[in-house]
Amino acid sequence: MKNKTRIVRWNTAAMLVVLTCTATVWMIAPLAAQETTLRVDVKLVNVFVSVTDRNGAIVGGLKREDFSVKEDGRPQTIAVFERQSEMPLNLTLAIDTSGSVKKDMAEEASAAHRFVHAILRLQDQMSLLEFATEVRELSPFTNKIAQIDRGLNQLHADYATALYDAILLGSQGLGRKDGRRVLVLVSDGGDTAKSTTYQEALESALRHEVMIYSIIDVPIEASAGRDLGGEHALITLSEQTGGKHFYANAGGLDAAFAQVSDDLRTQYLIGYYPHNQEPGRSFHRIDITVPRASTDDFNVRHKTGYYGDLQSVKN
Repeated sequence: MKNKTRIVRWNTAAMLVVLTCTATVWMIAPLAAQETTLRVDVKLVNVFVSVTDRNGAIVGGLKREDFSVKEDGRPQTIAVFERQSEMPLNLTLAIDTSGSVKKDMAEEASAAHRFVHAILRLQDQMSLLEFATEVRELSPFTNKIAQIDRGLNQLHADYATALYDAILLGSQGLGRKDGRRVLVLVSDGGDTAKSTTYQEALESALRHEVMIYSIIDVPIEASAGRDLGGEHALITLSEQTGGKHFYANAGGLDAAFAQVSDDLRTQYLIGYYPHNQEPGRSFHRIDITVPRASTDDFNVRHKTGYYGDLQSVKN
């Protein structure tokens, strides 16, 4: 969120100052009228919005007046609107290298190579993480594709799955960047490291305004041995942050990465300066709709809200 400074001026009427010292009252002549400036910081809330139709096709060409924005149920005025944002893309690719996905690592690395080459522009930055028992950074933020490629060649397997640690650390790293912040997770779901909780991971993503895209890599979507709890967590994390989830077996990893790329390139940017906020709330809920369409016609995806107390955003 960006700050907007509103400047309010008024004339201070001549005033009479009375100073009392023991039994003596000192009178000071009226002060001359003067101009006083008050600065009030208002946060610009940026929301990236994806719209699809009932068949899942991306809906483009919508205008500012097609959207309605509410914060905590209170209507807001759209101050910024872009159909396709050219804001720099900051993307962290986090790949699960735990034992359960070891057999798929070569395919994951190969598909990730192609994704990086397709999505990264000169103005963009990408970092690379792997997570198993611990989270390891294989490449810091860079726009050099060769550096990301070298990192992908260093993937190695371990035992546990520190999924929520990866979300927490990935979100913190993205929070230091300006522009769009996206975390792409490739995992079969499920956290077995148990050092960071689901709620801590979600709060970190929301506080740092990170969109999570989950590519769920399971051999068979209907397999009885799958970690449904882990999958549900990935799906919910994506929904809460305005991202999306995909199954890798539905067309393969290349198709899943391509869908992530398409979604990021067709987002609307909507910004507003909150007014008439409900006092005492630290988390503000956002609801964006397209009023002229029925609820079944369009699926409007965006983050569910933001924290107004951003004291930890740079941690």
